[in-house]
Amino acid sequence: MKSSNVLILPGWQSSGPLHWQSLWEQRHGYVRVEQQEWMTPPRADWIAKLEEVLLTRDEPAVLVAHSLGCMLTAAWAAHTRNPHRVKAALLVAPGDPEQPHLREPLATWSPVELSALPFRTVVVGSRNDPFCEFERARLFAHAWGAQFMDYGMAGHINADSGLASWPEGHVLLQDLMKD
Repeated sequence: MKSSNVLILPGWQSSGPLHWQSLWEQRHGYVRVEQQEWMTPPRADWIAKLEEVLLTRDEPAVLVAHSLGCMLTAAWAAHTRNPHRVKAALLVAPGDPEQPHLREPLATWSPVELSALPFRTVVVGSRNDPFCEFERARLFAHAWGAQFMDYGMAGHINADSGLASWPEGHVLLQDLMKD
C-alpha cells in the first residue's frame, strides 16, 4: 500500500506539530485530510470533505483517526455510498461530543453514530481520557464492531501524553495495512 493512501483524520482543533499524527505524516508521507473549520466543526462538511478525498484515491485507504476524527469515520461510514473506499481504520482516543463541556462547540456531532463499520477497525482507548470516559470508548468500539485496545492511563493519547511518534501505535497501523 502506498503511503499516500493512509489518511490522517485529526480531531477537533486539528493535531499540532508534536502530535503523533503530525509526526507520522512527516516521517511516512501519510496524507492529512484538511478541514475548513477546526474550531466549530460542522459534521456534514467534514463528512463531505472525507468523501471527496477518498474518491480521489486509486485504491482503498486506511484511516488513522484521533478524537473527533473517530466520530468522523463512523459518521462517514453511516452515510456514504462508497464504503469500499476504506480498507481499515485505526481509531485512537475517540472524543465524545455528547460530554457536557463539548456539546456547544461540537453541537452538530450529536448523536454519535453507532452503526457497525464495514471495514476492519481497531479502537484504542485510555482509562483517563478527559474527552471520553473509558466505558464509553469501549461502547463505541463494540457498536462499531471494532477490536478494542485498552491503552491504560495515557490521557488523550496525544502530544500531552508523551508518546512522541508513538511507535507502538504505528505497529498497530502496520498490522491493519496488511491484506
